[in-house]
Amino acid sequence: MTKVLDDGSVGDMTLNLYEAKTRLSSLVELAAAGGEIIIAKNGKPMAKLVAFKQRPLRKPGKYKGKVWMSKDFDAPMPDVEDAFDNNVIE
Repeated sequence: MTKVLDDGSVGDMTLNLYEAKTRLSSLVELAAAGGEIIIAKNGKPMAKLVAFKQRPLRKPGKYKGKVWMSKDFDAPMPDVEDAFDNNVIE
């Protein structure tokens, strides 16, 4: 069941599906506090409940000036076109 470590943090625990459904609210609180809850069905682990970690928002323009595209990146490539048209694999 719940393991409270010496430093006050919450450790891992494993519950069957029925018990997890019954105690979902308290399990979410335990996961948010840093615990990891394994939910099993017929003794087989099926899911893991862990705290949600918010990712920082992406900032547009972060790679401006670091990434470039060749002026001819979309120029025709006859050998590749022939391979597609003729199903040629070398």
